[in-house]
Amino acid sequence: MGFYYYDSLGYIFVIIGAIIALAAEFYVNNRFSKYKNIKNKSGLTGVEVARRILDEAGLNDVYVTEVDGILSDHYDPNRKVVRLSHDIFHGNTIASSSVAAHECGHAIQDKENYFLIRLRGYIFPFVNLVSRFGYVAIFIGFIFNIIDLVWGGIGLLLVILLFQLITIPVELDASNRAKRFLQDYKLLSKNEIEGTNDMLKAAAYTYVASLVTTILEILRLIVIAGRKDDR
Repeated sequence: MGFYYYDSLGYIFVIIGAIIALAAEFYVNNRFSKYKNIKNKSGLTGVEVARRILDEAGLNDVYVTEVDGILSDHYDPNRKVVRLSHDIFHGNTIASSSVAAHECGHAIQDKENYFLIRLRGYIFPFVNLVSRFGYVAIFIGFIFNIIDLVWGGIGLLLVILLFQLITIPVELDASNRAKRFLQDYKLLSKNEIEGTNDMLKAAAYTYVASLVTTILEILRLIVIAGRKDDR
């Protein structure tokens, strides 16, 4: 009975995680598809919106460049560059203005030494490394039935969880800054800001979904390790 219980519980975690991840991806893509087809009234492109916000913040040394991909937009704190995808860089839509402003929010967080973005930056180099070693340890532990190694690998995965926990408030803060910039600098109208809020809220759900998925994955591994311990 215990064997089937542990197996069923593990599968339930996998299914729930997959559903949450797919739902979040669908939601953000749906919102992006909607607002990338709605022109903003100012006619400003994403790069123009970004440049205006950065200049107003005194960040004349931060460059705005184009990058390949869809929704691959990000701020590079090492090179002090806001990178915008093709649709965002050239588009004069609510979506392009919203995403550009959001990435500028990260640049301003960097300028102001926002504690959580600094903490996330310190952890980031270890995340991929810890992830690889964690799963390798778990795999080897299960293969050779070394349960202590499995638990050690699960412990390493908690670094990923910590990174995601820090990321959520960082992203929410950048989104709040974005809405304030767009409104204060009159880059979008009040009605258009509602669209920004809708789109950035959808983007925030993807970070929450990633966090929940990681929690479920760790719980699944704990369940499997617990089953091994019971034998």
